Amino acid sequence: MNRLLVGVWRLLRGPLQWYALWFAHHKFIIGVSGVILDDQQRILLLRHTFWKSGSWGLPGGYAEHSEKLEETLCRELREETGYQVQVEKLLRIVSGYKLRLEVSFVGNLIGGNLQLDPKEIIDARFFAIDELPEGLLPSHRDIIALAFSE
Repeated sequence: MNRLLVGVWRLLRGPLQWYALWFAHHKFIIGVSGVILDDQQRILLLRHTFWKSGSWGLPGGYAEHSEKLEETLCRELREETGYQVQVEKLLRIVSGYKLRLEVSFVGNLIGGNLQLDPKEIIDARFFAIDELPEGLLPSHRDIIALAFSE
């Protein structure tokens, strides 16, 4: 049976192999977040329409087809806040929650003007590491701590 499968696989070649892999495997959602710092090393936090009332969290969103993960973070920030950022480094990759992969980066504000997307964002502010707001999502507090531990 194994020889038959290997033979079929070799016959498929190229794009047909990718389609077969896509069809046979689970599909994942990739969430991207970022610890974005201004020139004073303050952290950008957002209040999101879809989060629990009073919550604050890191900016981010979900990757689109054929998008590099760093580009996902830059696009989401531009769309939601009007800010331009430069991704500096990968901070962590976490898996294991259903079919979702979460990737976090550290980046710097490099331009743009605050212009909130009212459909998604209620508020956006920079906070000093020792003045993080009440309501900060615990998982995001952990990501921030990781960013400042290095």
